[in-house]
Amino acid sequence: MLDLNTYKVETKPDWCPGCGDFGVLNGVTKALAMLEIQPKNVLVVSGIGCSSNLPGFIKAYGFHSIHGRAVAVASGAKLANPELNVVVTGGDGDGYGIGMGHFVHAMRRNLDITYVVMNNQIYGLTTGQASPTSEKGHVTKSTPTGVIETPVNPIALALVTGATYVARGFSGDPNHMAEIIANGIKHKGFALVDVFSPCVTFNKKNTYEWFRERVYKLEEADHNTMNFEAAMRKAHEWGPKIPIGLFYKTERPTYEDEEPALKMGPLHKQPFPKAEDLKPILQTFF
Repeated sequence: MLDLNTYKVETKPDWCPGCGDFGVLNGVTKALAMLEIQPKNVLVVSGIGCSSNLPGFIKAYGFHSIHGRAVAVASGAKLANPELNVVVTGGDGDGYGIGMGHFVHAMRRNLDITYVVMNNQIYGLTTGQASPTSEKGHVTKSTPTGVIETPVNPIALALVTGATYVARGFSGDPNHMAEIIANGIKHKGFALVDVFSPCVTFNKKNTYEWFRERVYKLEEADHNTMNFEAAMRKAHEWGPKIPIGLFYKTERPTYEDEEPALKMGPLHKQPFPKAEDLKPILQTFF
């Protein structure tokens, strides 16, 4: 029986006191314990940002990649070893800004990875600039007169791009979030778990209190998680009521299932080609 101590490390998180990322770390750890996945069977990949420090605070294989490239690195790792449980962790700037291209194509391919995005609607590491999910009108260091752009809607984007598990959590409810993440890891296909993870230092608008007044659980709202149109309607619900929980889940073959190179098993377990076998391939380049 695995518990939270299985994934504990000596390194202590250095986030600001009260940061929502503490709740996400707790949620990811609880999810792994619920599924009883050994640390040696988990890879946590991140990019750059406050939230991307997470792999250093959990006992598992970890890779702290460069800005916006976490999904690309995770994709390579998953294709090299499909037996690994690959979890990507990062922020809204890292994933929905510079990393948007990789995010979209991983969903389109339905790679079997889980992406947990700590969405605080601000750039926290660089001290409070507007991010791709900052609300219109939000006053930040980079938008002193208010954001004039329409924010990215990650839930709707995931739905139309082809993610097969689309959910949202809230750091203020870590147990609910842990269950969502666990189901995402267990799901075979691309799983997005967008998490409201308040930045207590630089975002004074989208606070814990702000979210607690608005969020409600889809599980308690008679929502059909297999209905794409219903999920899309919920994805655009923003205002006095904001849904969290599972929006949509479906099944279709993963990229790994259909990749010819993996028909013989994981790449790291396949025999390395002999030199004479490579000659016909090399000759095509001359």
